Parts: sequence; C-alpha cells; structure tokens
Amino acid sequence: MMEKIIEILQEIRPEFDFSEGLDFIENGMLDSLDVINLVVALDDHYGISIDGMDIVPENFSTVESIIALLVKNGVKQ
Repeated sequence: MMEKIIEILQEIRPEFDFSEGLDFIENGMLDSLDVINLVVALDDHYGISIDGMDIVPENFSTVESIIALLVKNGVKQ
C-alpha cells in the first residue's frame, strides 16, 4: 500500500521525494489542490469515498497518515 501511495503522490507532484517521511503539507510539497487530486486518485484506486470531514491537512501530511485514513475508510492493508 505504501508503494502505491508514493506512486500516486509522485504522479501529482513528481518534483518531490515522498519517501522521505517529511510533513508534506508543512514543507510545501502538497497544497490544497494537490490534496483534492490525491483524494480523487485514492478514491478511484481503492474504490472508496473519503468523507469531506476527513479532508484535513493532518490526514495527508505523511504516507503513514494517508494509510491510516485509507484503513479508516475500509481499505485493507
């Protein structure tokens, strides 16, 4: 799952290395439009619908936080 998330992130912002575990939002690697594109890509790939209430920066700040969000939405690890 981690590899797929990094792949999706790289498609959205290829100029950054998302495998480093930095805070993507705080470090300017993802902006609000990138987060929306990420939500759409995750919804499509995993066949889920991430609730609007879950679209907050802390859920998209690291690969681990994205995995936790996916698990919360029923994706098996």
